[in-house]
Amino acid sequence: MEGHKNKALPRLPDEDVKEGKVYGNVFAELESVDLPLGTTLRSVYDDQPNAHKRFMEKLDARIRNHDREIEKMCNFHHQGFVDAITELLKVRADAEKLMVQVTDTNRRLQDAGREVTAQMEEVIRCRVQQRNMATTVEKLQLCIPVLEMYSKLKEQLESKRYYAALKTMEQLENIYIPRVSHYRFCQIMAETLPKLREEIKDISMSDLKDFLESIRKHSDKIGETAMRQAQQHRTFNSAVQKQASMGFPKPLYTLNGRTSTQQNGLDTEEGADEDDADEEVLTAQDLVDFSPVYRCLHIYTVLGDRETFENYYRKQRKKQARLVLQPQSNMHETVEGYRKYFNQIVGFFVVEDHILHATQGLVTRAFTDELWNMALSKIIAVLRTHSSYCSDPDLVLELKNLIVIFADTLQGYGFPVNRLFDLLFEIRDQYNETLLKKWALVFREIFELDNYSPIPVENEEEYRSVISRFPFHDAEIEKQQFPKKLPMSQSVPQIYIQVKEFIYASLKFSESLHRSSTEIDDMLRKSTNLLLTRTLSGCLQNLIKKPHIGLTELVQIIINTTHLEQACKYLEDFITNITNVSPETVHTTRLYGLSTFKDARHAAEGEIYTKLNQKIDEFIQLADYEWGMAESDGRASGYLMDLINFLRSTFQVFTHLPNNNNDHAAMSGKVAQTACMSACKHLATSLMQMLLDTELKQISMGAIQQFNLDVIQCELFASSEPVPGFQGDTLQLAFIDLRQLLDLFMVWDWSTYLADYGQPTSKYLRVNPSTALALLEKYLSYFFIIASLRPECLSASLVILLLPFLCLANANPLQSLPRDEGHGQEEQHLLPVPQERQRQAEADRDGGEAAEEPGQWHVPAFLGPRVIQLCT
Repeated sequence: MEGHKNKALPRLPDEDVKEGKVYGNVFAELESVDLPLGTTLRSVYDDQPNAHKRFMEKLDARIRNHDREIEKMCNFHHQGFVDAITELLKVRADAEKLMVQVTDTNRRLQDAGREVTAQMEEVIRCRVQQRNMATTVEKLQLCIPVLEMYSKLKEQLESKRYYAALKTMEQLENIYIPRVSHYRFCQIMAETLPKLREEIKDISMSDLKDFLESIRKHSDKIGETAMRQAQQHRTFNSAVQKQASMGFPKPLYTLNGRTSTQQNGLDTEEGADEDDADEEVLTAQDLVDFSPVYRCLHIYTVLGDRETFENYYRKQRKKQARLVLQPQSNMHETVEGYRKYFNQIVGFFVVEDHILHATQGLVTRAFTDELWNMALSKIIAVLRTHSSYCSDPDLVLELKNLIVIFADTLQGYGFPVNRLFDLLFEIRDQYNETLLKKWALVFREIFELDNYSPIPVENEEEYRSVISRFPFHDAEIEKQQFPKKLPMSQSVPQIYIQVKEFIYASLKFSESLHRSSTEIDDMLRKSTNLLLTRTLSGCLQNLIKKPHIGLTELVQIIINTTHLEQACKYLEDFITNITNVSPETVHTTRLYGLSTFKDARHAAEGEIYTKLNQKIDEFIQLADYEWGMAESDGRASGYLMDLINFLRSTFQVFTHLPNNNNDHAAMSGKVAQTACMSACKHLATSLMQMLLDTELKQISMGAIQQFNLDVIQCELFASSEPVPGFQGDTLQLAFIDLRQLLDLFMVWDWSTYLADYGQPTSKYLRVNPSTALALLEKYLSYFFIIASLRPECLSASLVILLLPFLCLANANPLQSLPRDEGHGQEEQHLLPVPQERQRQAEADRDGGEAAEEPGQWHVPAFLGPRVIQLCT
C-alpha cells in the first residue's frame, strides 16, 4: 500500500516538454553571470512542492551533458596542440641566436650614437629655452597692459578722479585681468579692486556730506540772491507797466542814474549804491560747487548702487529741510529775523530745483512737491505764530513785503504759493489790529493834548491851513472878520488827518496782493469802519468818562463829534478816489461813522447830566442848616446862591453848541433843556431828601422858613428861563412838591389839605401824606423839646399842633404805615378809602365833632408819654 502511494504517477509528454523549456530558461539565466540569481532560484523553489528535487535532477543532467561536450572538444583539438608544442621547441634555438645578434647590434649602435645623443640633448635644451623665452614674452605682453592700467588706476585715485578710476577698474575686471587671471598677482589685484571701490564710495560720500554742509551754510546767501533778483524783476515789471500806462517816451530805469521807484508800497532808489548797481548777478552755481553731488551720483551709478545714494540724499535733505524750517525764538522781534528765515528756505529750494533739472532722477518733481508741501505747512504755522507776537504795524508791513517777495521768488521756480497769499489775508487782519492799537494811542494823545476850545484863526492863511486839513464850510463864519473862531477844537482836524493816514497805512498792506480794486475798496472800508466804530469810539467813550473832563469839555466834545460826523462823507470820497471804485456799487461797504459819533454824542450828553448832578451834590454837601433856629436869616443860603450862579454860567455854555441848521439847533436846544430839567429835578430831589433825612430828628419853624427862602430862589432861577425853549412853568414844576409841602407848613393849612385830600383840584395835590407826616413828626419832636423846657407857655398851642397830626394818624390807610419807612412812597399807595375821606371832610367842616368809632384814634408810641404829660 505504501509503495503504491509513493510511486509517482506517469507524466505526460507535453508536460515534460513544457518543463524542459522552463528549466532550460532557468539554466540559461544561471549560466549568465550578469543576472542576479536570487529571483531565478526563488522562481524554481516557489513553483511546485517537489520542484527542488526535480531541479537537482535536471541540474545533474545538465552537468553531465556539458561534461560530454567538453570531452568531445578536447579529443578533437589534442593532435593540433601536440604539433604546436613540437614546432615551438624547434624555434627556441633560433630565438636564442637572434637574441645574441640583437644584443651585439644594440651595443655597437649605442656606442656609435652616444655623441649624437649628447648633441641632440643640447639642441633640445636650447629649443626649450627658446620656447620658454617666447612664452615669457607672450605672457609679459599680456601682463604689461594690466600693470599699466593698474598704475593708471593708482594715479587716478591719487588725483581724486574717482569716476575715471571706476571706469579703469571696470576695464581691468572685464578685459585685462581675465587674460592673465591664473597669475597670483592678478588674483591679488582682483581681490584689491572691491576694496578700492568701497574706498571710492566712502570718499565720494564724504564729499557729498561736505557738499550738504556747504549748501546749508550758503543757503542764506543763495536765498538772498534769488529774492533780490525776484525783487528786481518785479520792480522792473512794475516800472514797465507804469511807463506804459503813463506813456513815457523814454525808459524809466537808467543804468547809472538814481531812479526812484515804489516797491510793495515802500519808496526805494535804484542805483543808490553804485557798488550794488555794478555787482554781478550771482546764481546758485556761482555760490556753490555742485561737482561733488554730480561725481557722487556718477560713482554710485557706475557701482550699481544709485538707489542707495538717492535714498541717502533725499533723507539728508529732508533733515536739512526740517532744520531750515525751524525758526529762532526771537525771530518776531526784527525784520532781519524774518528775512534770514526766508533766505534760508529760498536757498534750500533753489538748490533742490537746480538738482532737479541738472540731474536725472536724483530728485523728482514728486519729491520736491512733497518737500514744499511739508515746508509750506510749517512756514504758515511759524508765520501765524510769530506774527501774532508783532505789535508794531511797520514790522507787520515789512513782513508782508517779505512774504510777497518770498512767494514771488518760489513761484518763479514753479512752486505753488496760493496758501501764502491766503495767509496774508490772516496777517492783514492782524495788521489792522496793530494799526488799530497804534491809532488808539495816537487818538489818546490827541485827546490829551487838546484844549477843548474853539480854534482861533487870526488871518486868512491860518483859516486856509485849517480847512486844508479838515473839510469845514460855514457861510456865516466865512463872512465874519478876522480874528474869528471855528466851532471845533484842534483835535478835530488832527483826528481827520489821522483817519486818512490810517487809510493810507491800510492801503499799503493791500498792495501786491493780486486783488481787484473792488476787494481793496472793501478792505479799506471795513478797516476804516473798525477804526471808527471800535478804536475811535472807544477812545471817545474813555475820554468822556475821565474825571478831569468837565462840562465845558463835554460840550466841546459834542461839537467835535458833530463835525466829525459831517466829515464822514468826505472820507468815503477819499477812499473812492484811491480805489477808483464807485460808491454806487452794489457790494460797496458804507462807513459807520455816523452811528459812532452819535453814540459818542449821546454818551457825552449823559455824562453832562451825570456830572451836573454830581456838581449839584457837591454844593448840597456844603449846606449847613441850623435846624433848630427860631427865625430865618431873611436871605437865601450861601451855598444855594453859589449853586444857582454855577448853573447859570453852565447853561450859558450850551449856547456854543452847533446850531447852523435846524437839526443842530433842535439838537442843541434839546441837550440844554434836558440838562436844565435834569439839574432842577435833581436839586429838588436832593432838597426833599435833606428834609426827610432820617438822621434829622427835629426841625423848627424858623428852619422851615429858611428852607423856604432857598426854595424860592430855586423857583426864581427856574422862572428866569436859564435855557430857552421851555413852555410856561414847565421848569418850575420840578419844585412843585417842595413848594406845596412848605406852603402847607408855612400857612399851617392842614384843614384845607385834609378836606381836599385826594381831589384833583386839591391845593396840596403833590403833598404825599407820608412825607407830610414825616416832616410833621420832626417838627413835633422839636416842639415837645421846647414844651418840656417851658410847658406853661405852650399848653394852649398843644391841641392846635396835635390836631392835624391826630387827623393824619387817624386815617385808616395810615394806621399800618411804619413811622420811618413810609417816607417817599408814591401817593397812589397812601390814598384813604373814599368813605373815610368824605367822613373826615364833613367832620372838619363841622368843627371836628364827627362821631368817632371806638379804637379809631391812633397816637404814635413815641408821642404817647409826652401827650399824657402835657395834657395833665
